[in-house]
Amino acid sequence: MAQSKQTRFYIRTAILAILVVAIIGTIYVNVTKEKNAVLAVGDQAPDFQLVDMDGNVQRLSDYKGQGVFLNFWGTWCKPCAKEMPYIDKQYQVFKDQGVQTIAVNIAESDFKVNSYTKQYGMTFPVVIDRQKNVMEKYNIGPLPTTFLVDPDGKIIRIIQGEMTEQDVANFMEEIKPL
Repeated sequence: MAQSKQTRFYIRTAILAILVVAIIGTIYVNVTKEKNAVLAVGDQAPDFQLVDMDGNVQRLSDYKGQGVFLNFWGTWCKPCAKEMPYIDKQYQVFKDQGVQTIAVNIAESDFKVNSYTKQYGMTFPVVIDRQKNVMEKYNIGPLPTTFLVDPDGKIIRIIQGEMTEQDVANFMEEIKPL
C-alpha cells in the first residue's frame, strides 16, 4: 500500500513539474516574442537609414513624393540573382519618372555585396542591413521580398518570391507618381 502511494506521489510530482515548465515556457515566449507588428498593405512604410555602397546615406523618407521599389535580397539567393537584371533594367526606365529602387542586402560582407553588384551591373542604391534592424522592422521572411511604397510612403503591395521582368515593370508603373 505504501509503495503505491509513493508511486502516485512521484507521478503527480512529475506531472506538476511538466506543467510548471510548460507555463514558464509559454510566459517566456510571450515576453520575448518579436515586438514588431506584421506590416500590411496600407500601412506607412517604416523609415530607415542605411549607408549605400558608395558611402551615401539612404533614408526612405528622403524619397517622399516618389515611388520606392524596396527589394530585400541576399547574394546566395538564386531567385534574387535572376530578378536583379530585370530590376536594374526597369530602374533605368523609371528612375526619371519618379520611381526609386533601393536594394537592401541582409547582413553580408562589403566584399560579397560589391562583387555581386559588379557582376549584375546594379546601378541603383544598394545598402547592407548589417544589424538586421530594417529586416526586423519589415518582418522579412523569405528572400527576395519587395515592398512597393507609394509617393505618400504607404505600402501598396508586398511581393514575396521571384519576379519576371514584366512583373517588375508593372510594379514600378503602379508606384509611379501621377
